[in-house]
Amino acid sequence: MHRRTARALSVVAGLLAAATTLVPIAQAAPVPLPTPWTDQVSPSNALPEYPRPQLVRSEWLNLNGTWGFTGAPNLNSPPIGRPLSENVLVPYPIESMLSGVKRHEDNMFYRRTFTVPSTWDGRRVKLNFGAVTWETRVWVNGTSIGSHTGGFDAFSFDITPALKAGENEIVVGVASPVDGSRYPVGKQRRTPSGIFYTAASGIWQTVWLEPVRAEHITRLDTTPDVPGGALDLVVQGTAGQQATAEVLSGGQVVGTATGAVGSHLRVPVPNARLWSPDDPFLYDLRVRLPGGDVVTGYFGMRSLGKAMVGGVMRPLLNGKFVFQIGTLDQGYWPDGIYTAPTDAALRFDLERQKALGFNMVRKHIKVEPARWFYHADKLGLMVWQDMPALDAVDEVPNGHANYESELRRMIEQHKGITSIVQWVPFNEGWGEYDAGRIVDLVRSIDDTRLINHNSGSNCCVSDPDPGNGDVIDDHAYQISTGTRQPDARRVAVLGEYGGLGRRVTGHEWEPGKGFAYGALYPDETSLTNRYVEITKQVGRMVHGRGLSASVYTEPYDVENEVNGFYTYDRRVLKMTEARVREINQKVLAIAKGTEVGRGELVSLRVTTPGYTDRYLRHQDDFVRTDVLGEGSPDVAQKDATFWVRQGLADASCLSFESRNYPGQFLRHASSRIRKDANDGSALFAGDATFCAREGAGGTALESFNQRGAYLRHYAETVYLARSGGANPWDTPSSFAEDTTWAASVPLWRSGADLPLDQARSFKVTTPGFTDRFLRHRDGLARTDVVNASSAALLKADATFVVRRGLADPSCYSLEARNYPGRFLRHADFRVRLGANDNTDLFRRDATFCAQPGAGGVRLASVNELGTNMRHYAEEVFVATSGGGHPFDNPVSYDQDVTWAVSAAWAP
Repeated sequence: MHRRTARALSVVAGLLAAATTLVPIAQAAPVPLPTPWTDQVSPSNALPEYPRPQLVRSEWLNLNGTWGFTGAPNLNSPPIGRPLSENVLVPYPIESMLSGVKRHEDNMFYRRTFTVPSTWDGRRVKLNFGAVTWETRVWVNGTSIGSHTGGFDAFSFDITPALKAGENEIVVGVASPVDGSRYPVGKQRRTPSGIFYTAASGIWQTVWLEPVRAEHITRLDTTPDVPGGALDLVVQGTAGQQATAEVLSGGQVVGTATGAVGSHLRVPVPNARLWSPDDPFLYDLRVRLPGGDVVTGYFGMRSLGKAMVGGVMRPLLNGKFVFQIGTLDQGYWPDGIYTAPTDAALRFDLERQKALGFNMVRKHIKVEPARWFYHADKLGLMVWQDMPALDAVDEVPNGHANYESELRRMIEQHKGITSIVQWVPFNEGWGEYDAGRIVDLVRSIDDTRLINHNSGSNCCVSDPDPGNGDVIDDHAYQISTGTRQPDARRVAVLGEYGGLGRRVTGHEWEPGKGFAYGALYPDETSLTNRYVEITKQVGRMVHGRGLSASVYTEPYDVENEVNGFYTYDRRVLKMTEARVREINQKVLAIAKGTEVGRGELVSLRVTTPGYTDRYLRHQDDFVRTDVLGEGSPDVAQKDATFWVRQGLADASCLSFESRNYPGQFLRHASSRIRKDANDGSALFAGDATFCAREGAGGTALESFNQRGAYLRHYAETVYLARSGGANPWDTPSSFAEDTTWAASVPLWRSGADLPLDQARSFKVTTPGFTDRFLRHRDGLARTDVVNASSAALLKADATFVVRRGLADPSCYSLEARNYPGRFLRHADFRVRLGANDNTDLFRRDATFCAQPGAGGVRLASVNELGTNMRHYAEEVFVATSGGGHPFDNPVSYDQDVTWAVSAAWAP
């Protein structure tokens, strides 16, 4: 037995030993993986922290710990006054290892006793539950106290009338059938497999008692008003009371207000320090009623919204576009399933995501305990909150009432969470119905956040888009195809991508059964390489396709899904942290405008409203802006495409080399921007160097040697301009917009030219193999020695006609010389010959962009990101350097992907 497993099982044994009468408990198989916190859990310290940070009372009694337990056929016969045959560790779901039960029950009873502290005399006593799945019934000293349905919301009962002096008994009955579509369950299943996981039944969040006055507060609804410099506060509680609220910073009161319970209070917050991922500052809140009830909480001052920024609809945080780069966080644990073993573990999950360079978390069809949101607020992670789905893919009418009731409660209980920036009612159409009405329902409850009606609305069983949400959300795991772009009212996001996998021996849920959303990678380097490559594409899409957010699947493995940054037990980081953080920060910098993709081709699009179809291009050596796009002349698109180079005068800045005039750069001369050949002088280097600055929704390019002057379009011409200067092009009117450029995907994607509609052969350039040529044989691409004496068939097989790219006219497709209508394409990475069936997949598989290589040209796939056509052991693949396959071997990669374009063997 694994040493950590043995230690973890001893925890369970310890809690079982606390029982007075036990029967053997069947051990679930496989034994879940212990986390670093598993052996810190015991009956005496199960989640001891105060569970409700936004409504804190100083006196409380934690009821977590060992309770009696039994399964039952139904909830009609509560075991009043009698010990139960098993024990369970509350608040861990009964299926979990930490619970000690480790099996599912449709119906169950919990029982324990407690004594009310004598200091609580004269006050009401509340019994609070963080969350229980799904129907809950409670008895105290044999008296029925009440019932509740819902698996993700907190609820309370006033148990005062049922209490007695001395020892009191609580019996909790829970029904949790899980399957059947009656109520939201998220990804729980009684028979887990694939992307659905072990159920989490019964009590799964903290249970506690607290004394309250007869007149008391039940909830604080906080809404920051940044423009107004105030907190809008509704104190929920006993009607007819006057509440006094105080906002504190560093222990000092900065604002007060008094008003009736249930009414809107305006509490001043002067000179507010705004909450953001870079500065997650939180204010304290203290509220009291005249009768003596006092609670404390917290909130952050921040504003949310959406607006046109740089000609693109963007989400706003504090009035500015902040790209949201996040993960698909499912919140499962191998030892506690839905429940983190400790609060430190709960916090760790978010801390590590922030350390990897993320600023957002999509909480995927689960609602976490209040302390999870507290940690997100403290750490500065924006949150997309999903509504847990019904278990059916299709609509199930008998679950709709429960779904909407729980949706309302989820929003109402979390309206005051600072970090939540978006509500997501549906995912990929699972159980989706009346989506337009549901959006309106969510907006009627909370109109301060964006509403994403259905994440992955391009996917699966999604209903037609109702159009009344705030978000266009596509799922594209390898993001080889373009996501939809934003429209005049909605922002565009990539709601899920990635899913890259790696198994780590000794850290698997079921050894050998781990899967991912694509190929598995063998080691840290290859997995990290692929993450970097696909996340580069996210950066290209920020300005190239108006993308405002991305969600990577996922931070942690979940059961047999091995596509996490970390293993399921949180013990092994499977990628290189510094490289992940670096590319994530680069995406954020690109969105901010302070970085442009170095070493890549870009086009610079105008962002001034009304002119966003114009691009910077050179013509007759001078630079101007023209309306360009698909269908524009080739030469115009090439003129508007530039290589982003390290700054000629300063490596931290940029220079822009003409794509179709190598060695010529954009530079300023006498205030005009022009294209000139680099003469090697210091003056030219300074004139041709620009530093990327944050613009108005894109990049402002400041002159290196004339600081304070920026690249600006003015009456179609492009100048070096200063706001308020002496020249007409220095006018301050629309200066910020006119000097902001969207560095987008290039209008002309090929960086090297091939001769269109002409026959050519492609020679290997790898030393020692330069007598070999690309050819097809038996439907597969390979390389063979070809020379003047070769057979005519071999020469014909080694000849291809260069055509415009089937999927992109700025790239190329290679048509067989001796099989007209058949093209080289890749499938499962192998390059082969296939007849054009005119599908989108074929067109993309058969399109390659020509790029400069190591003494020739590379043929880069348009839909297998980061791959080039490579010969390897005589066969030909689309390969990436340092990827997960043998043909991705980085040894001689640059030479193997470089081809010399030569005269056709069979013209």
